[in-house]
Amino acid sequence: MIGATATATEMQNNFGKYLNMVINGDEVIVTKNGKEIGRFIPKDTAVSYLTDSLTGILKGNYDLEQEKDAKLREKYEIVD
Repeated sequence: MIGATATATEMQNNFGKYLNMVINGDEVIVTKNGKEIGRFIPKDTAVSYLTDSLTGILKGNYDLEQEKDAKLREKYEIVD
C-alpha cells in the first residue's frame, strides 16, 4: 500500500519517519522536481515481485512486457 509521497529532500531530512512507514508495510514514492524517481518499499514486496517475474519467465507461459506492466499496475495501484 502506498503510504506517502516525499520529495528527495523530505526523504533525506526525515528518513526515520519514512523508514518506519516502510517497516510497517507501506511504500513511499520519492520525487524530485515533481517527477517520481523511485520507491522505498518493504523487502517482502520486492522479493515477491522478483519471484513472480522469475516464475513466469521460467514457465515460459506469458509475454514478459505485458505481464510486467500488469503486475506493476496491480502491485503499485496504478490507475490510467
